[in-house]
Amino acid sequence: QVQLVESGGGLVQAGGSLRLSCAASGRTFSNYAMGWFRQAPGKRREFVAAISRSGGSTLYADSVKGRFTISRDNAKNTVYLQMNTLKPEDTAVYYCAADRTIVVLTTTQTWGSWGRGTQVTVSS
Repeated sequence: QVQLVESGGGLVQAGGSLRLSCAASGRTFSNYAMGWFRQAPGKRREFVAAISRSGGSTLYADSVKGRFTISRDNAKNTVYLQMNTLKPEDTAVYYCAADRTIVVLTTTQTWGSWGRGTQVTVSS
């Protein structure tokens, strides 16, 4: 399996921005679709965004559409999540996910590999 390590989380005021990174190792990165998920305290983990192997296709949750951007750099084995206009309700642990079987992106598919997460806290 691919190993994933997230970074870039932190504390930011509402309206601010953060960029999360997820570094992958252990397998050929470009063979994997990549995704971001989040889990707030007391809530279930939810889909945030996903990107296809080549980066040519992306998918977003309605709650982040227009504010978040997912991208990848296959030469650096890294996927990013640029988060703008952050809101207190974006506060959560953000997880990176990877799967080599995913071809068509959906919001409900199963992902095979997960990182340990990075905390994002947005203050009001």
